[in-house]
Amino acid sequence: MTTNPSRTLLPVPNPHEDRDYEVEIECPEFSALCPVTGQPDFATITFKYIPGPYIVELKSLKLYLWSFRDEGHFHEDVTNMILKDFVRLIQPRKLHVTGKFNVRGGIYTTVRAEYEAER
Repeated sequence: MTTNPSRTLLPVPNPHEDRDYEVEIECPEFSALCPVTGQPDFATITFKYIPGPYIVELKSLKLYLWSFRDEGHFHEDVTNMILKDFVRLIQPRKLHVTGKFNVRGGIYTTVRAEYEAER
């Protein structure tokens, strides 16, 4: 059974919303296309977040990241898009998204984007 990529992140009620704790998720198989050459770019996307009312359902996160595979994005743009969507749908108290992109033309790129909710 195959499941199609989707831009939907499914929120799951946080079973410990009364306390701060950190969740780290590492996704080493991210890929998108270079918007200039159309060549594939590969990256490890890492999420570090303190949940608010929700945690993310991991299969939905996998399918969400998969949805970028056939699209052209600059590294900086796609990392910030991922952060914005995660904040909008999962509503974390704090979030760091790191995109560590594999070497391309002798250059590695690491993009870090962060968010912190007002308290």
